[in-house]
Amino acid sequence: MEAEQLVMFEDVDKSLVRSEVINALIEYRALKVQNENIQERIEVGATNLYPSIREVDPLNKIKVSQMERSLKHSLNEDERSLLERKYLSGVRVKDIEVYNDLGLDKDKYYEIKRSAIFNLATALGII
Repeated sequence: MEAEQLVMFEDVDKSLVRSEVINALIEYRALKVQNENIQERIEVGATNLYPSIREVDPLNKIKVSQMERSLKHSLNEDERSLLERKYLSGVRVKDIEVYNDLGLDKDKYYEIKRSAIFNLATALGII
């Protein structure tokens, strides 16, 4: 029975999943700031502070909310720390810096990174 259940899941392109999650993490940083800026403008009544070249997508607020929930609840501490350090810090860092900072060996780092990306992809509905 267990073997039959495994067949029900489609194979996924792991590099595509990784790319989509990384893009979502990078976009999240900008969208979070955008949401905070919009809220601040609303609070002080300065909604037209900057000219708008395109309309703000109303789904951006939901994207931020779902990313925050996914980061908080679908990852363990190691996975969350790794993704925050690697993709959410605003500073470009190499993998070797991250695994040294986290006190991990190379193999364990990539195992945790892979797990974190797939757990986040699942939580966000990417896979």
